[in-house]
Amino acid sequence: MASTHETSLGQPANGGRARVDAIDDPSNARSRRTRAALLDATREILEQRGFESLTMAAVAATAGVSRRAVYLHFASRAALVDALFQHIAEHEGLDDSTRRVWAAPDGAAALDEWARHLAHYHGRLLAVSRAVERVRRGDADAARHRRRVVRAQLANCRRLAARLDQEGRLAPPWTVDSATDMLWALISTDMIEGLLVERRWSRRRLAEHLAVLLRSTFARDLGP
Repeated sequence: MASTHETSLGQPANGGRARVDAIDDPSNARSRRTRAALLDATREILEQRGFESLTMAAVAATAGVSRRAVYLHFASRAALVDALFQHIAEHEGLDDSTRRVWAAPDGAAALDEWARHLAHYHGRLLAVSRAVERVRRGDADAARHRRRVVRAQLANCRRLAARLDQEGRLAPPWTVDSATDMLWALISTDMIEGLLVERRWSRRRLAEHLAVLLRSTFARDLGP
């Protein structure tokens, strides 16, 4: 629970007047280490205790620093959440994972790489994704983050669908719009978690079978 000096959103009760300016780009090694420790603590809280337990005070306690130190780096809980998912993307190799998708020789091969990306990258984010999903309808910071993630996901799905269409390989009756929506729907925490956790599939098995599903659904065979 937030202290008497902190709102439920992890911001100072006085509206933020007492905090110091946030550090947008730490210029020394100690500040970078502190920032990374705060983001690691944030991820730990989300994965182990849920979004409901995420306050600036909780992050400070988990990281072993003062609450003032948290506000030196992040102006608000929302800013902390924004930075967390960039931190996770860098730590888990998002750019490398998606680079293989866009470097594929054709749209069908890109679907194969997309399946691997979903199985491996999203498979490692299940606990955090579930924490966000559980509270997004009642937590403004979670809802804001999810909207940003959905926009990025839809953009990637549209890029895949448009490539298939441009190559003349988008299978009927799909259009770029409908294929975009269905590809996005398949980025499902329930689906990935159900197969990896409940059904105990390996990430490799999920990637292989999801690739078959995507190719057979969206890619038209052009023949020899």
